[in-house]
Amino acid sequence: MAKIIQAIRGMNDCLPTETPIWQWVENQIRNTLASYGYSEIRMPIVESTPLFARAIGEVTDVVEKEMFTFNDRDDESLTLRPEGTAGCVRAGIQNGLLYNQEQRLWYMGPMFRYERPQKGRYRQFHQVGVEIFGISNPDIDAELILLTARLWRQLGIIDHVSLQLNSIGSLEARRNYRTALVEYLQQYYDILDEDCKRRLTTNPLRILDSKNQAVQAVLDNAPKLQDYLDEESKAHFAELCHLLDQLGIRYEVNQKLVRGLDYYNKTVFEWVTDALGAQGTICGGGRYDGLVEQLGGHATCGVGFAMGLERLVLLVQEVNKHIPVANPVDFYVVFAGENTAVPAFQLAEKLRNELPGKHTMLNCSGGNFKKQFKRADKSGATIALVVGESEAMNNEVVVKFLREDRPQQTIALNDIAQFLVSLEN
Repeated sequence: MAKIIQAIRGMNDCLPTETPIWQWVENQIRNTLASYGYSEIRMPIVESTPLFARAIGEVTDVVEKEMFTFNDRDDESLTLRPEGTAGCVRAGIQNGLLYNQEQRLWYMGPMFRYERPQKGRYRQFHQVGVEIFGISNPDIDAELILLTARLWRQLGIIDHVSLQLNSIGSLEARRNYRTALVEYLQQYYDILDEDCKRRLTTNPLRILDSKNQAVQAVLDNAPKLQDYLDEESKAHFAELCHLLDQLGIRYEVNQKLVRGLDYYNKTVFEWVTDALGAQGTICGGGRYDGLVEQLGGHATCGVGFAMGLERLVLLVQEVNKHIPVANPVDFYVVFAGENTAVPAFQLAEKLRNELPGKHTMLNCSGGNFKKQFKRADKSGATIALVVGESEAMNNEVVVKFLREDRPQQTIALNDIAQFLVSLEN
């Protein structure tokens, strides 16, 4: 017997028992984004490696340790996308979408990072991202947060998430703060863990969100980023907070929130939850006003967010007792006897034509009626539609109720669609 080939570690199958909840969550997301007038964009899964090194930052964890990178036959370095913003900006520049224009875009699809697989986090994972270009004022920051709050209500998780906000200012403000933070932390070098020691010379602001309690104790007395913010960033953040206050959006200002990628500036935010155990982020984003120019385009401001679908689906399942997921099969057509196959096929096609919102499955495995009814029950269908020799001859259908204690009924073929609709009224 040949050796069974397994899926690559951290890259999981989504089975038919799981896809209905995924489809429901994805549809809620699509509908919410459409209601705000946002447009979908689809980018390649593979991009040139320098795109991510330039956009994300060469000394970030993503670029240093987590990217799936390889050389193609022309010896060009390619990378499976670890996030979507860089590719979206590249697509916008390349296709002339950004210069002197406003764009409100979204995308959905797989991303890839080489990290330790754990609950809700895998090496191939799925993200929804939203990217806005050409709007510099805090109104659009507020709209993104309102949009996500609306989505949480749609998904039934609004009571299990909380919003954290911060402003990380301009590049110059962060540069000045970085100098002060490094000087402070060097006094406590022996207390820092190995990861923080490495970040001290590469990306010291990431030390602020260290999970090490000893490091967090040291940071309690560290210089505060807010003391180094430029006036423009302060005014932008104050206006955003005022808008959210007026709109009834609750939030916490978290001065240690910095996000993990180099391209952010001014507003950063995260929606977090503790309903899955330790506190985890289900959505994060912020402004990146310098990224388009950094990747070769004309200076264009930007803001956006991304959410991981694996963790979001887990949260939806954890806090909702009942999720209105559509049944994959509504009607199951069974048939047996001479000259019944063609009428059964015609019945199934008739229902698909006249009741496009319903799902009809046709028994194609043969067998007697008893076996077919077992298959009908296993399919989850609420009704079995029976075509025997008598029904085929008389252009009739027997309606058998699988989930209710009701007597079966014989209905004329021409009236069957109308009859099935009437059962819901």
